[in-house]
Amino acid sequence: MANKILVVLEQREGQLKKVSFEVAKAGSDLASKLSCDVEAVIVGSDITDINKIGNYGISKVTHLRNSEFANYSASGYSQAVSDFVKEINADVLIIGNTSMGKDLAPRITAKLDGGIAMDVTALEVDGGEIIATRPIYAGKALIDVKVNSDIKVFTIRPNVFNPGEPNDSLAEVSTKDVDVNLKDKVVETKQASGKLDVAEASIIVSGGRGMKDAESFKLVEDLAEVLGAAVGASRAVVDAGWRPHGEQVGQTGKTVSPNLYVALGISGAIQHLAGMRSSKYIVAINKDADAPIFQVADYGITGDVFEVVPALIEELKK
Repeated sequence: MANKILVVLEQREGQLKKVSFEVAKAGSDLASKLSCDVEAVIVGSDITDINKIGNYGISKVTHLRNSEFANYSASGYSQAVSDFVKEINADVLIIGNTSMGKDLAPRITAKLDGGIAMDVTALEVDGGEIIATRPIYAGKALIDVKVNSDIKVFTIRPNVFNPGEPNDSLAEVSTKDVDVNLKDKVVETKQASGKLDVAEASIIVSGGRGMKDAESFKLVEDLAEVLGAAVGASRAVVDAGWRPHGEQVGQTGKTVSPNLYVALGISGAIQHLAGMRSSKYIVAINKDADAPIFQVADYGITGDVFEVVPALIEELKK
């Protein structure tokens, strides 16, 4: 039985990242099921609006502050969080399975001599024990796991745990200045080519094998530009080398939950649907009327993407 849950929030340039609201809600819901306490911690330098995490069920947040923490430091962040876990006697940690989380969580787990389950898509309670669900075999199957160590760490897949609508509550924020020996530090973070990240975007235009080749993928980029959207891709496209892995949507890529998801030439394999079916609105354009993508689409057009999309772009520009 858990005594206290600690959710580790994430910030970038002093702003809470979207995944912070997801881990907050996941931690709050789990604490309700276990009837235990929950609080949050965030590491950084100057961070604004931390108290808004209270909108998602967390009433207490501690800001571990150091002027050297403006950017991520594997040694600094892991030491600061590990020390804080011992201080408050937390035994369950929930962290986002982001680039930072995938590096930070194992380091914290090792320092605390704990156990870890990564890339979790569900957290349930059975007989007072936490049961985590995570994908295996490249997303082809799901497995339920139980962490038996005293300290349990879970990283949750972004865009899977829906934070829901925020309430009006604000969290109590306390600041704790920490002094750690930094052995490394991220000096600068750059976004590739100024492109939107599919994991954060509210609108995504994705292309599949139906786009025929890498050169034809420009049609996907053109529609994305008109809509102010991020560009996504199916696994087949990434495997073919047409697009980078960072754009892959699906169970073996990134799970997304935008307001609008436009699928161009994507048939809708089960692994792809698992990564985007929680989108608020799904629009599919495919010449195969029996494509599985139409089973989850809110709006569908049976037609050739090379005829439909140029006409759509023309109308949107008007």
